Amino acid sequence: GDKDNLKAVVSTQSTGNFGDYVKHWLSFGDKDNLKLPQIFHVNWFRKQDGKFIWPGFGDNSRVLEWIFNRTDSADNGYETAVGILPKPGAINTEGLPPLDMEKLFSIDKSEWLEECDAVQKYFNDQIPDDTPSQLQEELVKLRERLNTQSLKASVNA
Repeated sequence: GDKDNLKAVVSTQSTGNFGDYVKHWLSFGDKDNLKLPQIFHVNWFRKQDGKFIWPGFGDNSRVLEWIFNRTDSADNGYETAVGILPKPGAINTEGLPPLDMEKLFSIDKSEWLEECDAVQKYFNDQIPDDTPSQLQEELVKLRERLNTQSLKASVNA
């Protein structure tokens, strides 16, 4: 993973205290009758043999279609240690050259644990007194899932 991912996103999204910014958004979870947005993480830049696996910008709408279907309660994903991934065939690849979808959605434990370390370092270095406890808790849970769950999640699970 790109060690500067979080820092780059944070610095472009928040001009004030990042801890306060996140606490503000987390506070919405305590309010009744709110339909909170679902959050999806997409890595368009995964490579295999030095080449991007996903064909590029013009085909990103195929992933967005999967996301929109998912938010409409489609049964098109399965649980993994890092969240919900598309079931095989759930993303429309019609007309594309053959893609290594298994590699595209593989979970590299060492990469994810390195990313956890980078996020923890960011918390420690940039917002040591202001890191919301919920973020620390989620990071701990992610590490636990990475270390205890099979990373070859069953589509039928």
